Amino acid sequence: MIDTTVSTDLVIGRDDSANELIGGIPVHRAIVAPLSALRADAAKAGFDLRLVSGYRSFDRQLVIWNAKASGTRAVLDSAGVQLDINTLSESELINAIMRWSALPGASRHHWGSDIDVYDAAAVGADYAVQLTPEEVADSGVFGPMHQWLDLQFRNGGGHGFFRPYGEDRGGIAPERWHLSYAPLAAKCELLASPSLLYEVLSVVSDLCLRESVLREFTKLYARYVAVPVSCYPPEYIAGLMNKVDV
Repeated sequence: MIDTTVSTDLVIGRDDSANELIGGIPVHRAIVAPLSALRADAAKAGFDLRLVSGYRSFDRQLVIWNAKASGTRAVLDSAGVQLDINTLSESELINAIMRWSALPGASRHHWGSDIDVYDAAAVGADYAVQLTPEEVADSGVFGPMHQWLDLQFRNGGGHGFFRPYGEDRGGIAPERWHLSYAPLAAKCELLASPSLLYEVLSVVSDLCLRESVLREFTKLYARYVAVPVSCYPPEYIAGLMNKVDV
């Protein structure tokens, strides 16, 4: 049996000791077998389910955040159009960044339980996956695979995977490509308390917009970090209802 013990270091992206590679992409070893089973089912249905990304460290997420906050990396609106960040207040900029990117320490990719996927059978080897809403729409190039995944999840055939961002709840934009492995993610979810993340961010001196983030933290956590337990497969909901802020 795979050990799925989690620690605060794992939850915030500072422990990659449990990682293994799938197609060159790091993931937590606990998802390797179920992901292989999901990929095998997909292959039988005519899809080649592959990973674009898996585990992402705290330091990598900090680089992404700071690049967007400083204007060296594009910040997009909800329609995917690049914003002029010079026209935004700090609060507006933070919310714009968090529509598409997590705060360091708050990304589910830190856990190794979450992956971004695409259908390699639907495109040529030279196709550059963008992870856009157009690609994963029902009419998009990866739409058929995601429709198949929807059916698998509804019928209990997802091998423990689900979509944490399958719909627009006014926080993180819908990410149909983002799958999460519930048995591991639920354990991380219980440990990823608001107080833990606040404590971590309060001492990251090189976090751009830190003072504004901390000032608005309660609202930001509720809107962009917390994932409703109703998103999880039914068998995990009861346990998650007991989450407390520790």
